[in-house]
Formats: sequence, structure tokens, C-alpha cells
Amino acid sequence: MSTSTTASVSTHILDTSVGRPAEAVAVQLSARSGRDAHWQALGGSATDADGRCKDLPALPEGTTHVRLDFAVESYFEKFAKKQADAQQDAPANRDSGAVFFPEVAITFAVQPGEHYHVPLLLNPFGYSVYRGS
Repeated sequence: MSTSTTASVSTHILDTSVGRPAEAVAVQLSARSGRDAHWQALGGSATDADGRCKDLPALPEGTTHVRLDFAVESYFEKFAKKQADAQQDAPANRDSGAVFFPEVAITFAVQPGEHYHVPLLLNPFGYSVYRGS
């Protein structure tokens, strides 16, 4: 968790098209120490069966901005296509099957000592995020 000089980050993904967690999605964490600073890749994780990343790297002291990069293309190719085939008139059955959003990048500002839980609500043709608890 966070200390008084650093922030901490957690995330999870819910596939709203099937009402289930999105498993096995790669998530990369990057940070920077100011608006004009370069991004530093810190490492990553993958979502578990509950759609959660429980082992994202700690943020370095002085972090002011964080970026989470979700590689959702392979998830949709593996898991959601199976679900779509089972649904009548599903999007995958109406178009070429190409993934509309192959990746999702979320950037947000952080303050020392705060924890930021950033859920991703995902479907084949859209997504939303919010600061959770």
C-alpha cells in the first residue's frame, strides 16, 4: 500500500458485455514525476480469474502521473468471441470480427499517500473508467 510519500494503484476489469471479470488481460504500469517528465515503465501484471491485478509494482517517490495500459485485444480474441458466438445477433457475428479497441490507456494524476483503484468497464465497442474505492 501507499506511504505518506508515495501513492499506490490497483485495478480490475469487468467485461460488461457478459457481466463477468475479464481474465488474463495484460496490464502495464508507467509513471512520471511531472507533466513534462518522460514516462518510466515500472512493470506489469495480468488480471486473475476475478479480473484483478493484485501485484502491480509500487510507484516511486515523486510520482505525479500514472498510466495503465490494458492489452485487451487478445482477451477479446480468446474469450469474448466465444461468448459472442453464443449470443444471437452478437457484434462478432455482424462484422469482420476485428477488435475495435485493441488497447486502452488510462492516465491519471496522483497525490502522495493516496490509494487509487481504477476499474475498467469493458465491452467490445466501448469502455469507461472511474476512481473506485
